[in-house]
Amino acid sequence: METNIILDTLWVVLAGLLVFFMNAGFATLESGMCRSKNTVNILSKNFIVFAVSSLGFFLLGWGLMFGDGNGFMGLKGLLFASGADNSPNVGAAYEGVYSAISWAGVPFWVKFFFQLAFCGTAATIVSGAVAERIKYLSFIIFSFVLTALIYPITGHWIWGGGWLSELGFLDFAGGTAVHAVGGWAALSGVILLGPRVGKYTKSGKINPIPGHSVALATIGAFILWLGWFGFNPGSTMAADPEAIGHIVIATNSAGIMGILAATITAWLKLGKPDISMSINGLLAGLVAITPACAYVSIGSSLIIGALGGVLVVFASLLFDKRRIDDPVGATAVHLANGVFGTLCVGLFAQEGILGNEVSGLFFGGGFKQLGVQALGVVTVGAFVFATTTIVWLAIKKTVGLRVSVKEELAGLDIGEHGNEAYPEFLSRKTNYAPLLEDVSSEDVTKSRSKSIA
Repeated sequence: METNIILDTLWVVLAGLLVFFMNAGFATLESGMCRSKNTVNILSKNFIVFAVSSLGFFLLGWGLMFGDGNGFMGLKGLLFASGADNSPNVGAAYEGVYSAISWAGVPFWVKFFFQLAFCGTAATIVSGAVAERIKYLSFIIFSFVLTALIYPITGHWIWGGGWLSELGFLDFAGGTAVHAVGGWAALSGVILLGPRVGKYTKSGKINPIPGHSVALATIGAFILWLGWFGFNPGSTMAADPEAIGHIVIATNSAGIMGILAATITAWLKLGKPDISMSINGLLAGLVAITPACAYVSIGSSLIIGALGGVLVVFASLLFDKRRIDDPVGATAVHLANGVFGTLCVGLFAQEGILGNEVSGLFFGGGFKQLGVQALGVVTVGAFVFATTTIVWLAIKKTVGLRVSVKEELAGLDIGEHGNEAYPEFLSRKTNYAPLLEDVSSEDVTKSRSKSIA
């Protein structure tokens, strides 16, 4: 095997491992931002979701996403029936089966593993948004459908030779394909689940429900930060020193500006430098630069990250005001900034950066690319929101979506898993009676009906 293929393979496998390790980041971040009584449930969801998404992507998702077919979805290579997976090499070996991925010069299973790690990330995004009240089985079923059907179809549009790619839509590492898809799926689920008991009162007051471990959440943020250095530069699918160097610095630049901008914005808006806003500012900057990291300058990445940091604060406040209860801010991070970052390609792209041939609005390219990016945002959003709503509703009508009010108040760890994350500690039971006095009977009734549905 040629030396360049060996080096490319080592790089892509390493990048894929970094993306896989982001599962640990999501698990610690989400559990830290939620209450201790739900820790086992959150860790278990993050643990099992990669197994579920791996199976769904293997059985059907890969072929739907990268198989040759029409502009809507792949039709060839489903279940690897073509035998192309046995080829040790690249390029022409996949023509007529997986043509859209034939450009990458690494062995077949390396390509599959890297894309599998991305698929798992989209499902994991949903976990945090629906935390502390969703049934464990319902989440498993939804994750399988998302990764086997919905994520691969929109992925085909963008990366699999589908209609959006034909129009020139650009999304280098998954701002729309991964983050916005996960964000739209999370939003539809949160709306149908309803808020946690006690989060909002009948008078319109918002009751903060702080997480149990800032330390875990912060460690999770650092792990995700590390993982992004595989997520974005790994999408080169080649050991290209110039491209990797540029994308690593663009990624980091956006991340640090997201932290600074979110911290300052929260300080001015809320009166204190909220650590949770700083953490989500980092993630917002990283999400925002994801689709554009190979098309924009380092200077532009600083601006994109800063704007993403500001956006995540206001998006979080807006969602809360609209009674969209997202315990970890996943919708504000992944949806709002996945959309924003995708549009940034049409604004900040520069011709000549890493061979890019497209310029955005701010660099003399006019509105053409921005229009294509906007079209992609709208169509992917509409498709994912509609299809995931149907899936959520189907689950609600069959196995049910939400645990009972009693189980929610006691914690999902005991009710769903018969286990506790911190059994050696003296249990500190929260007295919910005063809190529930200010909750409208309508909210409790809705929660109870959803658990029965």
